[in-house]
Amino acid sequence: MNAISIKNLDVVFGNSPKKALALLDQGLTRQQIIDQTSQVVGVDNVSMEIQEGEICVLMGLSGSGKSSLLRAVNGLNTISRGALEIKDGDHNVDLANCDENTLRSLRTNRVSMVFQKFALMPWLTVLDNVAFGLDMLGIAKAERRERARKQLEMVGLAEWESKFPHELSGGMQQRVGLARAFAMDTDILLMDEPFSALDPLIRAQLQDELLDLQAKLNKTILFVSHDLDEALKIGNNIAIMESGKLIQHGKPEEIVLTPKTEYVKDFVAHTNPLNVLKGRSLMQPIHQLKEQDARLCICENHDIWVAPSSDNLEVFSQAPLELVHWNNTNLALENINASMLIVASPDIDMREAIELKHRSEHPVLLMENNQLVGVLNDGEFYNALLGNYQTPTAA
Repeated sequence: MNAISIKNLDVVFGNSPKKALALLDQGLTRQQIIDQTSQVVGVDNVSMEIQEGEICVLMGLSGSGKSSLLRAVNGLNTISRGALEIKDGDHNVDLANCDENTLRSLRTNRVSMVFQKFALMPWLTVLDNVAFGLDMLGIAKAERRERARKQLEMVGLAEWESKFPHELSGGMQQRVGLARAFAMDTDILLMDEPFSALDPLIRAQLQDELLDLQAKLNKTILFVSHDLDEALKIGNNIAIMESGKLIQHGKPEEIVLTPKTEYVKDFVAHTNPLNVLKGRSLMQPIHQLKEQDARLCICENHDIWVAPSSDNLEVFSQAPLELVHWNNTNLALENINASMLIVASPDIDMREAIELKHRSEHPVLLMENNQLVGVLNDGEFYNALLGNYQTPTAA
C-alpha cells in the first residue's frame, strides 16, 4: 500500500503562481521563470509513490527542491498544482484540496517532522520536550510523560529526562527530536537533513540507531539528505532531484549501477560501491565456470567442485567441507572458518560477502530458488572496488 502518492506536483513560491505555471507548460527553465515573473519554482511536475514502511531519501544539491517537496507533504508548502495524497485509514486525503481541519488532523495523527536544527524548547526539560506535542493534544500530564519516557528509553536517554537541552551534546539533542516525533505515534515521519549538523562519528551512530528504530516501529520515512553515502545506507529507495524536477527514483543499487543522466552519474561517481552493491551485480554466473562430468569448478586453487542437484549441492574437495547456508543459520559470523563452504542469497551485501569469504577462505556460493546461480571470489570483489560491475538482472 502507498502511504504517500504524488502526482504531477508543482510548488511555486510567489504571489502569482499561475504565471509561473503557464511558463512551465511552455517549457521555460526555472531561471527563465524567475527572470520573467520573480516566481520561484520549488517543485516541477514530480510524480512518485512511497510505500508504507519504506525509507525514501530525497537527494539533490542545494536548491534542487528536495526540502520543498518534503514540506509539501505536511502542508508547510502550498501545492500550486497536482495531487499529493496521504493514506489516512482506509482512504486517501489530497493535501491540494483538503480544508484546515483535515490538514490539522493529518499533522496531529498521521505526519510528524524532525528538523535539522533540533527545534527543542530551551526552557523545557528533555522529558517535557518529548512530551510537547502530546501536551498540544491536551493529553493529561501523567499520560504524556509516561509515553515520553518510553520514547526516551528507546533512544537511550532515559537517565537524561530532567536535563535541559543545553546540557546535552548535539547528537543527544537530535535523539530528543527523534523521541518527540516518535512520541506522536504517527505513521509517517518527515526528516529534513536531521543529521547534517553533527560530527561524522555521531552522524553514523544516529543513522544506525534510526535503522534499529525503524526495524522495531516500521514507520514510513521521507528523509532529505545531501550525503549519498547516508542515502545508500538508510534508504530503501532514493529520489534524486535537480532544479525542482525528479531525475531518477529507484533502489540504491539501481541508482549506482544505472544512472540515467550525467547529473546522477556525477552524484554517484565517488561513492563507495561496497555500501550498495549486492552479490547479483558481481557474481560469476555458473555458465562461466569450468564444467566436467556434471561438476562445476568453483575454486581451481583448492580443487573444489560442486554438483548441483534439485535442491542442494554436493561438494567435492581434497579436504572435507561443510556446506553452510548462511541465510538459514544462527551461526555467528565469528564462527565461520575454513572447514565451511558458505551458500548465500544473490542479494547479499558485498561487505557481508567479503567478510564471509575472508573467514571461510573459500568462494561464496550464491543460490536462488534452490538453484546455484553464481560464485563470488576474490576477482569479483576486486571488480567491485574498481567499479567493474554489471547491471543487476531481475530476480
